[in-house]
Amino acid sequence: MSSSTTTDDLDQLLEGHRRELRAYAYRMLGSPFEADDAVQETLVRAWKAYEGFEGRSSVRSWLYRIATNVCLDMLDSTQRRARPMDLGPAGTAAGPLGEPMPEVTWLEPVPDAQVAPEVADPADVAESRETIRLAFVAALQHLPPKQRAVLILREVLRWQATEVAELLDTSVASVNSALQRARDTIAKTDAEQGSPGELDEEHRALLQRYVDAFERYDMDALTSLLREDASWSMPPYALWLQTHDDIARWCLGPGIGCKGSRLIPTSANGAPAYGQYKPAPDGGLEPWSLQVLDVADGEVRGIVFFLDTERLFPLFGLPPRLDT
Repeated sequence: MSSSTTTDDLDQLLEGHRRELRAYAYRMLGSPFEADDAVQETLVRAWKAYEGFEGRSSVRSWLYRIATNVCLDMLDSTQRRARPMDLGPAGTAAGPLGEPMPEVTWLEPVPDAQVAPEVADPADVAESRETIRLAFVAALQHLPPKQRAVLILREVLRWQATEVAELLDTSVASVNSALQRARDTIAKTDAEQGSPGELDEEHRALLQRYVDAFERYDMDALTSLLREDASWSMPPYALWLQTHDDIARWCLGPGIGCKGSRLIPTSANGAPAYGQYKPAPDGGLEPWSLQVLDVADGEVRGIVFFLDTERLFPLFGLPPRLDT
C-alpha cells in the first residue's frame, strides 16, 4: 500500500465496487449467496495484493480480473444451476411432487436492491434489469465458464474485445470466437424478452389483480391473468406445471394449504416478486415461498415459487412471520 493510501481509503475504494461486482458474480454463478462469497474473496485478495498493484490498468479492471478468476475457480467445482423447466417437460397436478433436489441444483433469485446500479440513466437501469432476469441468467448457465465471462463482459458490461482479451490473458480472436459461440447457444435457449424495467399503469393494475386473486384464492380469476402456456414451478422440486387446469387442480389439491395466504411485495431479478405467507397451524401466517413473476404484454407468463424461505426471506428483508 502506498504511503498516500490509508487503510480507510483502500477500504472505501474497494467497497465502492462491491455492488457491480456482485451483479457480475451473480450472472456468472446463478446464486446470490455464492456471488457474495465470490465478491468477498475478490475484495480480500485485492486488499492483500494492492501494494503490488502498479496501475497498469484501472482499479475497476483489476478487480474484474480478480473476480473473474474467483468465479472460474468456483465454477470448476459446481454443476450448472437451472430452473425446473430446464430439467424436463411439464408435469401434471396428478403426478408426484417427488423429492426435493439439492440447493446447488437451482438458479436462485437475487434482490434488485443488491445488484441494480445505485445511480444510473433510466436506460441503463432497464438494461441492467433485463440482464438479471431469471430466464437470461438461466440461459447463461448453459455456457462454459469462460464463454459466460466473455458474453457478460462484452454484451452486458460493454467492454471492448481488447479489454476482455487482456483480462482473460488471451487473444482478441479468441474472445470474438467465444462470443460468437456464446451468442449461438443463448439464441437456442428460452431467454425471450422479459418483464419491463418500469411497470406502467397496465402492468401495475395486472399485479393488483394478481394479488387480489391469489389472496382470495380465486382460481378462475387467477388463471385468467396467466398466459395460456404460463409456467408454474416450485424449486427445490423438479415438478413444474403449464396448463391452467393443472395449475388450478394443484392449488385446490396438494397446494390447498396456501388458501388464506398473504403476499408482501418486493422485487427480484428485475421483476415483481412477493413474499408469500400461508396460515400456520398455531395461528398467524408463516413463510411459504418467494414468488417471482414474469410479466410482459399485459399478462403473467410464469411464476416461480422459491420455497427456501429460511435463506431467502432474510436476504430480501422479509419478516419471519405475520400476524393475521
